[in-house]
Amino acid sequence: MKEENVKTVLMNPNIASVQTNEVGIKQADTVYFLPITPQFVTEVIKTERPDGIILGMGGQTALNCGVELFKRGVLKEYGVRVLGTSVESIMFTEDRQLFSDKLNEIKEPIAPSFAVESVKDALEAADKIGYPVMIRSAYALGGLGSGLCPDKETLTDLATKVKALAMTNQILVERSVVGWKEIEYEVVRDAADNCVTVCNMENVDAMGVHTGDSIVVAPCQTLSNEECQMLRAVSIKVVRHLGIVGECNIQFALHPTSLEYVIIEVNARLSRSSALASKATGYPSGFHRCQNCLGNSSTRN
Repeated sequence: MKEENVKTVLMNPNIASVQTNEVGIKQADTVYFLPITPQFVTEVIKTERPDGIILGMGGQTALNCGVELFKRGVLKEYGVRVLGTSVESIMFTEDRQLFSDKLNEIKEPIAPSFAVESVKDALEAADKIGYPVMIRSAYALGGLGSGLCPDKETLTDLATKVKALAMTNQILVERSVVGWKEIEYEVVRDAADNCVTVCNMENVDAMGVHTGDSIVVAPCQTLSNEECQMLRAVSIKVVRHLGIVGECNIQFALHPTSLEYVIIEVNARLSRSSALASKATGYPSGFHRCQNCLGNSSTRN
């Protein structure tokens, strides 16, 4: 942003970040050491009156906050344009039902799932899918107690815990794909619809182990060229259909002995995977995300 001579206001509760250096070109013009919540962000917007805001650089917390500001009408009230991926596209990736509907439009498979808001409905959904099932929270920051449920007793216990821990009432009950390969593709798309697949990554552990607890290798070591090209083509197709601008990653579960796959999720933001991909390939995902955000807007503040 500084290289493009854009005045930048940074909200960052992490005072150890390089973005807050006192000297150097990476210094933001103004820094607020405040929590990323709708209340605090609204006050900063009132004070600084920015032309635009970037949501995809602050992880899941920033996405959740941006969606809430959009729903409350704060961004519209103060004329703040969301740079890069729109809030609508973010909502497509975060709300499980919207995500399912969007992928159905292009006939791409996801694991059969139901988004419910009570333990009772979760049990009914599991009966329709068939045990074992995976359960987790929508809009989740980390695992939040998510896991595999082989029977009703486990599901009842885990669903109760997830609902207590979660930041939203939405519980996701999904078909289990434990034992399938877990593959991710890092994709960058600009406003002109050019797409680059930065790299693919493979979890050493199969599906069933939380990504944060598994070693990830880039590039993938066990994919055939056919599998690699198939998932690459699907990644670009999905990212274009969702309207993502900037960097994102798409996570697949791939059957170990066939070409069957399902799409687990799309993160319409920089993530831990983005950092790993950048270090493994030397491709600066964060830098190019900012470039794409600026390329999609005339904002200078």
